[in-house]
Amino acid sequence: MAGRLYGVGVGPGDPELVTVKTARLIGAADVVAYHAARHGRSIARSIAAPYLRDGQVEEALLYPVTTESTDHPGGYLGAMEDFYADCAARLAAHLDAGRTVVVLSEGDPLFYGSYMHLHKRLAPHYPAEVVPGVTSVSAASAAVGLPLVEREETLTVLPGTLPPAELAARLGSADAAAVLKLGRTFPKVRDALAEAGRLDDAWYVERASTGAERAVPFADVDPAEVPYMSLALLTSPANRAYVAPSPVPDVPRDGGGVVVVGLGPAGRPWLTPEAQEALAAATDLVGYGPYVDRVPPNARQRRHVTGNRVEADRARHALELAREGARVAVVSSGDPGIFAMAAAVLEVAEDFPDVPVRVVPGLTAAQAVAARAGAPLGHDFCVLSLSDILKPWDAVERRLTAAAEADLVLALYNPASSRRRWQLPAARDLLLKHRAPETPVIVGRDVGGPEESVTVTTLADLDPETVDMRCLLIIGSSTTRVGPTGAVHTPRRYP
Repeated sequence: MAGRLYGVGVGPGDPELVTVKTARLIGAADVVAYHAARHGRSIARSIAAPYLRDGQVEEALLYPVTTESTDHPGGYLGAMEDFYADCAARLAAHLDAGRTVVVLSEGDPLFYGSYMHLHKRLAPHYPAEVVPGVTSVSAASAAVGLPLVEREETLTVLPGTLPPAELAARLGSADAAAVLKLGRTFPKVRDALAEAGRLDDAWYVERASTGAERAVPFADVDPAEVPYMSLALLTSPANRAYVAPSPVPDVPRDGGGVVVVGLGPAGRPWLTPEAQEALAAATDLVGYGPYVDRVPPNARQRRHVTGNRVEADRARHALELAREGARVAVVSSGDPGIFAMAAAVLEVAEDFPDVPVRVVPGLTAAQAVAARAGAPLGHDFCVLSLSDILKPWDAVERRLTAAAEADLVLALYNPASSRRRWQLPAARDLLLKHRAPETPVIVGRDVGGPEESVTVTTLADLDPETVDMRCLLIIGSSTTRVGPTGAVHTPRRYP
């Protein structure tokens, strides 16, 4: 079986600008190939050195000619054609033997890179993939700290080897431009910039992103000090007179407000884009400690952590901060409108009519547990909290009885805690008066978290001792079924 060929871009010079994919492929390769002048030193290999490993075969592809003359009968082009054909044959031998071959390219493999000549010869015959890299143009723009192009502007990339008249004409008509392959072409490029009336706008950048990086106005450069790894840059016309804006204060003192954000049951994958945006825009985070801890720290933001049973005080504090001009995110697990902070904030907000309040929904625990088990909420269902802290137990019993008699699937929040141990057994016994003992029951614990477990049992076999505050229970209806694979579902049609 033939090996696989990869042409990978290692970026402009900084090994930390090598992409994760390229670093992985370099480390896994059987053969690592790279081009170099006849002295044998390769910039691409030096960039990739941290990702090489012992035991790899290295193929140094040494150019037969760079800027000097050649006695090849086909001249420079003929010598290079023979060279690339020979390189392709050397790599083909490895590919035929089933080896993985990675060819290193400075910058991007298909942006003035030598790899393209190998790709054209080998890709029709072997599995081949090109992995892009950061180009010298991007690195140079970053070095001068100016945008290349914006809005409808165009970017022109030119080799410094073009004839002088053509180079001047193209530079004169370009919005922004990069001229590569300076070195010995520097005087010609300087003259072309002057002829085009663009010399005073041009930047000179050499060895971008490396420790030897240099970025200065093009007109100030001594031609005798210009290496090949350099370029000329004309940045966006809109930014020629660029002045950095004044810093924006961290905490605005006008336009404050409160957004109540649902974090979902656990983990960033279950956080909605709208919630991410609200958290990113906030100057202050307010919430119960474990929920605030789920938001990655940001030195720009202030964090106000409170206990679990001071919802009204927490809401008032958030609204007072917003009245002072802060953008406050009050965080809740799951959905903030389901047994969470949205109701508490809106109730207190009646005393703060001047403060805008917005609620951002989140994925609920009931949805998360149901999805892990299958589709138990496929038909009508009821959501209840078994906590009797904020309502009397006789209200819980009445509602449980009504839902059971109506044959609704039940999602039970707050089923038990270290102090509330008798409520779940009482609820189970009450439900058994209306449901068959074999009714499916799903116990989801820490769903989405590191200690996630989902257990499918029956109403008769439900063990309350295995249930705590981190659990959510789903009690099936008379139509809820457990399939042959263990998936639980409630059919959409009712008999």
